[in-house]
Amino acid sequence: MDKEVVCVKEILAILPAPVRSVLSILPEAVLESIEEVRLRQNQPLEIRYGQQASYVTPKGQLTANSRQGWIFTEEHAVKLLNQISQHSLYALEEELKRGYITVVGGHRIGLAGKVVLERGEVKGIREVTSFNIRIAREKRGVAQKVLPFLFERGKVLNTLIISPPQCGKTTLLRDLARSISYGNQHASSRKVSIVDERSEIAGCLNGVPQRDVGPRTDVLDACPKALGMMMMIRSMSPEVVIVDEIGRAEDSEAIWEAIHAGVSVICSAHGFDLAEAVRRPMLGKLIQQGAFERYIVLSRSGGAGTVEGIYDGALHPLKREEVAWSS
Repeated sequence: MDKEVVCVKEILAILPAPVRSVLSILPEAVLESIEEVRLRQNQPLEIRYGQQASYVTPKGQLTANSRQGWIFTEEHAVKLLNQISQHSLYALEEELKRGYITVVGGHRIGLAGKVVLERGEVKGIREVTSFNIRIAREKRGVAQKVLPFLFERGKVLNTLIISPPQCGKTTLLRDLARSISYGNQHASSRKVSIVDERSEIAGCLNGVPQRDVGPRTDVLDACPKALGMMMMIRSMSPEVVIVDEIGRAEDSEAIWEAIHAGVSVICSAHGFDLAEAVRRPMLGKLIQQGAFERYIVLSRSGGAGTVEGIYDGALHPLKREEVAWSS
């Protein structure tokens, strides 16, 4: 069965019957290209697919008019939360603190509603009223276009991937982990450690990766990046560490610790371009100190995963192209 079809079926299976019935009658091409399903209590069902966002009518048609959209009610919200928690919110206490739940297939459901605080810290979310279902798709081979630039005499170069949200950072990280773990035309197989703080790279469920990240890859799921990198270096002796969306001061310290321990680091960060990354306090310091030997800038200008530029450690461009893996 086509992987895109499998992804959609996994999502449909966890939805309450009324929501499932509306989505399942969408045109097949739309259904297979959905990236997000947005469900907000007492608001119309919204989907994002390709480069577009649309509401969905009760007859499974797309519309830009919110008043024509099928309405997601409080009853639907309660049913969906019960379904994804298997009627046990207590079992999801840690996930609710983070604001999202990872389900079978590695798909992530973001949550919003009334936050419960305890001594100034988030204890969880109750009365959940908004759901953002982000469909995780494996795009095998997307790393092929950048792999030639990430190796030097067999060594994996320390690399930072920069892009705005939903431009393919995590998809690229996943395929890089797989390619490095299996081995490729540029280097033999390496031991890879993924610190997957948001459960998006490997899409773990109960600690088991739901995505193929390679046979020599170990995953530390739902662990803060800085702490996780140190744990992996001490316990799993990786040759390459992969993390998503760095940004805190402690992340910077952990990256330097890994580099000084002889471990290659591949990570990502939010930013529209390299110049913006340089201006950010923590990222700028890492860049100025020469932590990274390669930079990859992504966008959606030609679809998710458009490689806008590849740069060396001195920020000199190595390659520019307008080829997106989604096109």
